[in-house]
Amino acid sequence: MTAPETAPIGVFDSGIGGLSVLKALQAELPHQRYVYLADSGHAPYGEREPQHIIDRTMAAVDYLIMHHGIQALVVACNTATAIAIHLLRVDHPQLPLVGLEPAIKPAAQHSRNRRVGVLATRGTLQSEKFRVLHAGLAQQTEFILQPCDGLAGAIERQDEDRITTLSAQYCAALGPCGSAPGLIDTVVLGCTHYPLVADRLQALLGADVTLIESGAPVARQTRRVLPHIATEGKSETRYYTTGRKEALQSAVQRWSQADALVSTLEI
Repeated sequence: MTAPETAPIGVFDSGIGGLSVLKALQAELPHQRYVYLADSGHAPYGEREPQHIIDRTMAAVDYLIMHHGIQALVVACNTATAIAIHLLRVDHPQLPLVGLEPAIKPAAQHSRNRRVGVLATRGTLQSEKFRVLHAGLAQQTEFILQPCDGLAGAIERQDEDRITTLSAQYCAALGPCGSAPGLIDTVVLGCTHYPLVADRLQALLGADVTLIESGAPVARQTRRVLPHIATEGKSETRYYTTGRKEALQSAVQRWSQADALVSTLEI
């Protein structure tokens, strides 16, 4: 059954990282209603076993369908997309789904030096979905893959000291970056948490390095698949978390400059 025109778009992430995608969605589709679900009580996903990620993703989507009647779903998590979205498509064939993947294709097209760094979770980099994507582009561009253990979790906790330490560690591990021939001139932010600290990463990598993220392309794809597009009225977003609601409220206020009414839930 098709959801009504007033039905919201569901936006799901393991935690606060999907706020970077939600912001792009709100810019692209400013009159839509949204339900944002952060599974912060079970985050981060990037260092968890695949079955854990599948189980949590399925539970979150079932909740959004049953309790909010969403008309489309954005899986605003690279790891959940890589490991679980193919199963969601089987279980919910009528629900328009938009997932994320590290933007290595646009990065390859952008890079003049044909050297691209990829900062992502270990779960994303080890997934079959990423392996296939990478294999299809590896002949034309060299990708330096850097798993960033702990960085998404530090951003989730808003642990400034840990964010600073890990950001410096992983940016340095990529190797020399810049616009000169032979250097990495483009870096993919392959986890939705990372754009929340993009300014810090940019400062570490240098002004000549282009950062590529997935928010805007995902928002455009959502527009294409959406059954109903609202053309008037004020956007409304409801926020839910399986973790501490104060943490999500603080994150929304910090990175979206908006007030958030957050509810906690157990799923």
